[in-house]
Amino acid sequence: MQRLSRQLKKQNKKIGFVPTMGYLHPGHLSLIREARAENDFLVVSIFVNPTQFGPTEDFDKYPRDFKRDRNLASREKVDCIFYPRKEDVYFKDCRTFVYVEDLSDCLCGLSRSGHFKGVVTLISKLFNIVYPDVAYFGQKDAQQAIIIKRMTRDLNFSVKIKVLPTVREKGGLALSSRNKYLSPKERREARVLYASLKKAGNLFKKGIRDANRIKNIIFKMINNKKTARLEYVEIVNTKSLKPVKKIKSGTLIAIACRFGQVRLIDNIII
Repeated sequence: MQRLSRQLKKQNKKIGFVPTMGYLHPGHLSLIREARAENDFLVVSIFVNPTQFGPTEDFDKYPRDFKRDRNLASREKVDCIFYPRKEDVYFKDCRTFVYVEDLSDCLCGLSRSGHFKGVVTLISKLFNIVYPDVAYFGQKDAQQAIIIKRMTRDLNFSVKIKVLPTVREKGGLALSSRNKYLSPKERREARVLYASLKKAGNLFKKGIRDANRIKNIIFKMINNKKTARLEYVEIVNTKSLKPVKKIKSGTLIAIACRFGQVRLIDNIII
């Protein structure tokens, strides 16, 4: 992969990169299409990253289907799939990790200790392997995108980070590889996440700025669903991820909630 990328650089080819954990869905494909349109050469990585899963999380159950992913990538005219083995990415005696302070310790970082250290370490490795000019991420993983942007800046990577809008199912549920584990009832009830975020946006348009008031409305909407177990609703500054008391344009509203055993996240930027 490194040798190929060096050759492309010598030819002044612009490399676009979409990192994924596979089991591609229309959200991934929207990133791939944007990257395809904007670059000379497109690389998609498929790697279920063990270091971002906690000991009680779903690493072994995470959906995998390389043949299906390869077919989808081929239809989108992906030039290269980087599909490494675990031992190619993490050496047995690996002792070096990348960690973004403060931004990794809130929101999803509170309940998923070490998650973002695993994510950022892998992304920094991929940047050093693929040498992309532009890397594409989805807004659904807002905290992840914010952390990767900071890591890229702080470590002087010459990669432009593009964050594209969340792709949703017809009922508003944000697309995720984990959605396949939802029962029909859980899937219906999970639509409340986006419904509550839209409600928050409408309240802002009507002049309501009090963060606690809007948080309480979101809480009530979600907790009204029988299969929902709310983890957090936070209204934060998009640079520091610190909670705000008053909402203004550019504020992030983020939610994490379990429906049955499936943990889902969603967000909007006001």
